[in-house]
This record gives sequence, structure tokens and C-alpha cells, in this order.
Amino acid sequence: MWLYLLGLVVVYYAYRWFKELERVPDRGNKYVYITGCDTGFGNLLARHLDKKGFRVIAGCYTEKGEEDLKKACSDRVTTVHLDVRSSQSIDKVAAFIKEKVGEKGLWGVVNNAGVSIPSAPCDWLNLQDYTSMLEVNLEGVIGVTLSVLPLIKKARGRIVNVASVCGRISPFGGPYCVSKYGVESFNDTLRLSMKPFGVKVLCIEPGFFKTSVTDTQILLRNVKMLWERLPQETRDDYGHDYLDKVEVLMKEKFSNMPDADLMKVVSCMEHAVAAVHPRSRYSPGWDAKLFWLPLSYAPAWLSDYMLLKDSVKPAKMVA
Repeated sequence: MWLYLLGLVVVYYAYRWFKELERVPDRGNKYVYITGCDTGFGNLLARHLDKKGFRVIAGCYTEKGEEDLKKACSDRVTTVHLDVRSSQSIDKVAAFIKEKVGEKGLWGVVNNAGVSIPSAPCDWLNLQDYTSMLEVNLEGVIGVTLSVLPLIKKARGRIVNVASVCGRISPFGGPYCVSKYGVESFNDTLRLSMKPFGVKVLCIEPGFFKTSVTDTQILLRNVKMLWERLPQETRDDYGHDYLDKVEVLMKEKFSNMPDADLMKVVSCMEHAVAAVHPRSRYSPGWDAKLFWLPLSYAPAWLSDYMLLKDSVKPAKMVA
């Protein structure tokens, strides 16, 4: 019986592997719009799709990001200034894309732009801290998608939304996990809405990778800035040495956790854009597959215990 079940599993994964090898044709006439291309996943994806023969419209926030990407790519890549917090910027890029792609439409949009700070325990933050991140990580995704959705429908193309394992489980406080849960929900509702039009909506849920989002120095500077503005009462709740303990934990444990192989994520993005039969969800990273996603299905008492057991504890704890 067990051998029979094992055989079925092997046959299923072999079939899926062969089925997913096929790539879409005529890539030289397919345009893909990517946000957040200054560094990290977006930058690498723009270069990767360029090598695969796609035409790329790369949204960059800085002039340096645009210049560096132009030097690294062929003339199939067009860079544009994009601030996903600004509806005017989003609409300006959408108008440019509409003129550029013409009647063929836009093959794909990859919503990659995102930020990870401010992040801290929830009682360290205010509403503006939440809204400042949500306007990038969630409103930016929605705004960019809706701005080019008619063009995607025309091409019967792809929408790829970069969420996170933090859209499935919340290992720390603040707006980051809230924003990624929102992306997951938007992705799921959009997938159902677009299915009748032949548009595929895919979600990337990476584990922890070495990018600016997980940069220890950036995260520590953020935590120290938030600590400095806290009222004394809140500092007393956490203890005078709380910040020192957080720094030790970040440097000794978290800094070694993120995976340096960004191509694990980029390969999933490329597959979502280019495969004839893409997956609805991708979970790049062994930590995502073996720890975070299984933990997200665990009972709350178990997931809470696992997430809290090695965390820095406040000085004033209820026994």
C-alpha cells in the first residue's frame, strides 16, 4: 500500500515537472512590467528576462537604479521612474506602457516593490507607521495592477504578486505582515476575477533572503530610531537592556538566517511569467517549505510557542 502511494507521488511530481518545462513562444514581442528594479529581486529579474528574450519595462525609484540597469541590459529593457506611493507616477507609467505595447497588450506585470521598515512590537508604533508601509507594499501593488489591467486582459497575460511567508504567518510585529496578508487576499480575489478573461494571477511567497528587506544594519537602525521616540513608560515595560538584547539576537541569529541565493526567487518569478503552465503559488527557500508554511498550519498554541521561545522577552511579563 505504502509503495503504491509512493509510486503515485513520484509519478505526479514527474508529470508536473515535465508539464512545467514548456515556455511561451514569441517572447521578443512580449512586454513585462516589473516594479522595484533598483536592487534585489526586481533588478535580477529584469536582467534575467532580458536574457530570455522578453521586452522589459523596469520601474526604478532612483536615477542611479535606472542608469545601472541600462548599463547591464540590452535595448530590450526600458527603464522608467516609478514611485508606487504616487497615483500620478503610476498613471504616468501606465500611459507610457499603453503607448509602447499598442494593440498587443501587456504580457505581464510583476509587483515586486516593497519595504520592510518600520518593524517593531506593535505598541512601539503609531497609525502613520502602518500607513507608510501599506501605501508601498499593498496600495502600490493594487494601484499598479489596476493601472495596467486592461492591457493585461488584452494580451491574456500574467499578474505576478510578490507576497511572503509573512503573508501566511506573522513572526514579528508591525505593518509588514499586515501588508503581505493583504497582498495574498488581493491576489486570491484577483485570480478569481480574471480567470474568465484568460489572465493568470500568480503569487510568490519567499522565505527569508539576503536583500535590503532583511539587511540587519537597516533593521537595527530602524529599531533604535523607534526606541528613541518611545515614552519612558513603554521603555520601562521592556527594560533598559532590551535594545542590547535585540541587537545581539539580530547579529548572532537573524543575520545568518536569510538565504544568499536570490536566483531561487527569481527563477520562480521567471517561471510564473514564462511557463505555459505556471503554478498558482511559489514558495522559494527551504525555510519557507520546511518551516514557515508547515508552521502556518499548526495550532496557534504551537506556532506561538515556536515563534516566542527564542525571542527577546520584555522586563515586565505577566507570569
